[in-house]
Amino acid sequence: MNDDRRTTGRGVSRRRLLQAGGVVTAGSLAGCGGLLGTGTDGESDGDGSGDQPPWYGSGPGAFEERGTPGGTSMDEMPDLSGTINVYSGRGEGLVGDLVSYLENRYPDLTVNPTYDSATNLARRIQTEGENTPADVFYSVNAGALGFVDEEGYTETLTDDTTSLVAEQFRANDGGWTGTSGRARTVPYNTDTLSASDVPDSIMSFPDLSQYSGQIGWAPTYSSFQAFVTAMRILEGEDATRQWLSGMQDLNVQEYNDEFAVAQAVADGELAMGFTNHYYIQRVLAGQPNASVATAFTSGDAGSIFNVAGAARINASGQSEMADLFVRHLLSSEAQEYFAIRTFEYPLVEGVDPVGSLPSIGELDVPNISLSQLSDLESTVTLLRDEGIL
Repeated sequence: MNDDRRTTGRGVSRRRLLQAGGVVTAGSLAGCGGLLGTGTDGESDGDGSGDQPPWYGSGPGAFEERGTPGGTSMDEMPDLSGTINVYSGRGEGLVGDLVSYLENRYPDLTVNPTYDSATNLARRIQTEGENTPADVFYSVNAGALGFVDEEGYTETLTDDTTSLVAEQFRANDGGWTGTSGRARTVPYNTDTLSASDVPDSIMSFPDLSQYSGQIGWAPTYSSFQAFVTAMRILEGEDATRQWLSGMQDLNVQEYNDEFAVAQAVADGELAMGFTNHYYIQRVLAGQPNASVATAFTSGDAGSIFNVAGAARINASGQSEMADLFVRHLLSSEAQEYFAIRTFEYPLVEGVDPVGSLPSIGELDVPNISLSQLSDLESTVTLLRDEGIL
């Protein structure tokens, strides 16, 4: 999901609008859990060094055929072997095929994943302390990674691993690294709106009285809360409260998850919404002619770029293997997987996002450290104070 920016400043100022029409071979795609549950998407046929993964060149529909990606191949990395315990805040439906591919590629490797929310797993590591069985913590967002790192449960990753990712997508102390990224976006209905109808400032949305009851959000969703955290950091708590209150006055519509928001926009139930970029891609994957397009705000909380990422746990007795496992998530094979299968932004140079998505460098993201997004508790308190949670 993400980088970026390989500049993080406000320098690139124009809002970019993306009409991402696409023909995709995947079937009905729902939220995270159901993304890979169809047809050949669920298959993994990698069987050894040098074999191409099943997702190579399989860019669906308008996401076009793709050549072999750049980056560093697993062929250039030491083999994985043994048993590794991974606390995964990313669902099995999203990353299970990649795990299966690794186990098929390396016959001596067994991956024991524990799937749960990233927040729950971070708290579990805190509770288990030195007794945690986790070797690797694989999080859906930088906030949970920052929490585990700041609490002292991580071990610095090696330069061989962190050097694969730009500095802005990993912890300054090497305690974690991003593995893929996602941009905050504004999906809008193309039957009722044009690109110019969508404000390029997130703070302007409460003023859109003409769209009362036609804007949607998913406040229980962790990415939404990270977005509000970014607003607190960038705009201050008072301005954030005013924004939240203004959206409620605008009769903002609440959904359980952001895929539902994007789908409601495509169905014409909403004029606009707030989601991560890949939910729009997932709607288009199942409905190539859906009436939805993507808008980006400029240099504010509405355009933050967050990352999924991984850390090795310092209580692990297999430090070297844990580091190598994280490095494999940055291989060209894994980065292409994230682009093709989860529609995220690859973070490694030489692996492109799918379809018409702008490159990370073309996004106008705010100047904010991803580690700052770890303070979710203050955001949850604020959302409760405002009667949103």
